Amino acid sequence: MTTYLRAMHRTMFALALFCAPLIFSSTRGAAQNPTAQPDDSAQNKNSGQTADKQPNAKSDRLTTANVRKAIIADKALSVYAHNIKIITRSGVVTLKGPVKSDQEKQQVTSDAASAVSPDKIVDQLTVKP
Repeated sequence: MTTYLRAMHRTMFALALFCAPLIFSSTRGAAQNPTAQPDDSAQNKNSGQTADKQPNAKSDRLTTANVRKAIIADKALSVYAHNIKIITRSGVVTLKGPVKSDQEKQQVTSDAASAVSPDKIVDQLTVKP
């Protein structure tokens, strides 16, 4: 039994030595540039129209939900596009946030237009450099 335990300890030690570089390299990659700011930090510090200042009217909430569903249903869009801010006030939908390209910006606007009239959409999307 002792030989079995020693062999097991050696195997576990070898496995730990093998896996350690993989574990620590993934955590180091995230903290390589401590001065880098999140992509939308500058946008979050604005004093303009924001989602938390959106009115709580039922029709505006339903419109926002329908626009969000239309955008999320488009699986060709990036995570950035799926996470844009959608602000609806008195039936007017404002789209804010970064997207990957001009083509994606147009696609998000087109997806939103499938849920609400195109003349009710305010496009404030920015292309992420």
